Amino acid sequence: MSFAIEVEKLTYKFAECARPSLVDVDLQIPWNTRTLVMGSNGAGKSTLLKVLSGKHLCLDGKILVNGQNPFSPVCTVGEGQEYHVTTYLGTEWCHMSIINRDIGVLELLTSIGLQHFQERGDQLCEILGVDLQWRMFKLSDGQKRRVQLVMGLLKPWKVLLLDEVTVDLDVIARGKLLQFLKWETETRQCSVVYATHIFDGLAQWPDQVLHLKEGRIIDRLDCHRDVKFTTANDAGNGTVAFNRQTPVVSISKVSSLHPLAVAWLTDDPNELKQATPLPDV
Repeated sequence: MSFAIEVEKLTYKFAECARPSLVDVDLQIPWNTRTLVMGSNGAGKSTLLKVLSGKHLCLDGKILVNGQNPFSPVCTVGEGQEYHVTTYLGTEWCHMSIINRDIGVLELLTSIGLQHFQERGDQLCEILGVDLQWRMFKLSDGQKRRVQLVMGLLKPWKVLLLDEVTVDLDVIARGKLLQFLKWETETRQCSVVYATHIFDGLAQWPDQVLHLKEGRIIDRLDCHRDVKFTTANDAGNGTVAFNRQTPVVSISKVSSLHPLAVAWLTDDPNELKQATPLPDV
């Protein structure tokens, strides 16, 4: 199977909206890759990920995830072992009522089959610093987010869709999570699509970067071919040279995708026109 995700001529509009959230989207994401999605607020990032995960029914265009319709998200392989074809993780999870009750983390993980994925669960708890004795109602937002990630990643997945889900994590937890996801895509057949506004630590992480604007993919870069970092150890703010006619990006002074994000997003009417690029940490 050539691609983890194949999309052709995808247009999606919410019934209550005058304009479509996604317009004529074509997308191919190979296996064993990590894709970063950039875009201003309202650009359509969340809608795209939710359509790919099967959360929004879309009748227009061709949509294949693992060669299947995304509305059939669970398959069985091998000795009856279940895995998720798509796993979608977004920020709304922390607002669910059960998450704020007096329930233990061990109880939550057991309820979704920890005993069948014990080794993987132990590894994720160690990576994310999750204590099985935690009680949910006592946890900070960042700790709850770590629990969500352990629960969401417990069962192996073929395509992982992350929608701003690292926003509550500290830099250490976020870095370890990104390293784990990189390792996953390098050691088994799977791919990750990650929509975020936080670009520190991502310079060497993605294989490709997509720029979504007003529901359309207007830029796409192969990070191994099209992105070049120069004088990465110099102090100061980064600058970016980018020409859509010959989409090769040169980023100077910092080894960070933040200058690229600023250059792209200052083109968007929904974003602030002035922004100071920050170095990676």
